[in-house]
Amino acid sequence: MTPDQLAALHARCFRSPPPWSAADFASFTADPLAFLLVEGDAGFLVGRAVAGEAELLTLAVAPESRRLGLGAKLLSRFLYQARLRGADQAFLEVSAENPGAVKLYESQGFTLSGRRRGYYTTPEGPRVDALVMTRAL
Repeated sequence: MTPDQLAALHARCFRSPPPWSAADFASFTADPLAFLLVEGDAGFLVGRAVAGEAELLTLAVAPESRRLGLGAKLLSRFLYQARLRGADQAFLEVSAENPGAVKLYESQGFTLSGRRRGYYTTPEGPRVDALVMTRAL
């Protein structure tokens, strides 16, 4: 997927946190520490591994392709790539208002390790907490 395609799919999936631009995706995919995992045109994940830690930066699955196992597949591939890149710990941030994503992450062994109050903004203005989740690899 091109940065424009990634940005278009991301915009279909997110309102809070705000969707990333094509320039954001171009920057991340140019970073040698970051990696992009793609499932056709229906989903993708951007991760980064450095200094023994892997961070899941974003995971997006097209609304019409949800509940087909693509998110779990991408997440499993992320964990594998993180280990290959020398990480022994993985972490992510997820909106407290996204219970489906929280459930997905918990199903792959992530546990709540913290909360960032008011971390995300919504288009309407209110702030939403980010849940920090971690797991050993």
